[in-house]
Amino acid sequence: MIGTALGALKSAQQPDWPDPATLATVVDLLSEQPPLTPLAESDALRARLAAAARGEALLLQGGHCAEEFGDRALVEAESTATTLRQMAEVISYGAAVPVVPLGRMAGQYAKPRSKPTEERDGVTLPAYRGDAVNGLGFTAADRAADPWRMMTAYDTAARTLDRIRLLPGADAEAEVAGVPGLPLHVSHEALLLDYESPLVRVDEATGRRYAGSGHFVWIGERTRQLDGGHVAFAAQIANPVGVKVGPTATADELLALVELLDPDAEPGRLTFITRMGAEAIREVLPGLVEKVTAAGSPALWVTDPMHGNTRVAPGGRKTRLLDDITAEIRAFVEIHRELGTHPGGLHLELTGAHVTECVGGTDPVTLDDLDLRYTTACDPRLNRGQALDLAFLAADLWRPAT
Repeated sequence: MIGTALGALKSAQQPDWPDPATLATVVDLLSEQPPLTPLAESDALRARLAAAARGEALLLQGGHCAEEFGDRALVEAESTATTLRQMAEVISYGAAVPVVPLGRMAGQYAKPRSKPTEERDGVTLPAYRGDAVNGLGFTAADRAADPWRMMTAYDTAARTLDRIRLLPGADAEAEVAGVPGLPLHVSHEALLLDYESPLVRVDEATGRRYAGSGHFVWIGERTRQLDGGHVAFAAQIANPVGVKVGPTATADELLALVELLDPDAEPGRLTFITRMGAEAIREVLPGLVEKVTAAGSPALWVTDPMHGNTRVAPGGRKTRLLDDITAEIRAFVEIHRELGTHPGGLHLELTGAHVTECVGGTDPVTLDDLDLRYTTACDPRLNRGQALDLAFLAADLWRPAT
């Protein structure tokens, strides 16, 4: 089993579960559940990403930083999915190229953290690691890691997918084994290996293993160790996979990841999601793209202009400035144009709700507005208006030269 093999490897950012017996019970229960996403849907997404890798399409990946449990989050998932579809239509029309919408949803319940603990008013507690691990409230009970939360994550993901399949625009032709088609595929960071591993399923016809937790999973910047459990997990599944790439990455590291995750150089299999920051991207990205491309890798390159541009506002809130985000997107497209490679798309943290977490936009959010509707469980997200602003920018940047 994949889980048994991964147990011998060091895996970063994993919870310190207090009760091994309870963890084993939950893992066994997860292993008995049906996959959240039909395996054939992952193959369909991989084919669409292959078109993007060949320069024939763009990927638009977006959704919540950290999904929460509860009915409010389910309603918000609907508006986020609708916003993504609207963005895809804007970009596709303006850039005259198909756009593949991919939600950060129905699985984004675990978060890596820079510090294992958090301190407030002299009290130190474990950091919030996502609803699949512990609670956001700042009490000892909330912050205790509870394996049963992984079952709630599974159930919430299933309910989210059910809602998405009922939205207008679902692809009737994409129905798989009686399951209605989706208006978009779903993705998340495959961070919590005690959740991901028991949901792996085998295609009886091909013998290939798939992550049953979502169509597309990615490895984070903090967990892409070449000898770690996350890379080993991704190497053993047939889903399309991504890797977040920050400004400290080297070309040799990326080439080693290519060898581990896409040794057969199959378009659509591997996506590099760069998160450099507006100030670092022009210095770092060209050398990485040049060397990976020269090695013959068909990896898809996508920009995440959110994570490298997080700031702390005067009041202490984390925020992101639209000016920084647009600067990194512009630089990403220009670098690829100069190199003769394909700028493959966008990876954004956003919501369909009118939150006030990022600063700027046509209907501008100011620093003074941050406290009005700051509801994220972790990092700041674009609201619907800001997301559509970026869609129009992308349509202009990716528009074919005349």
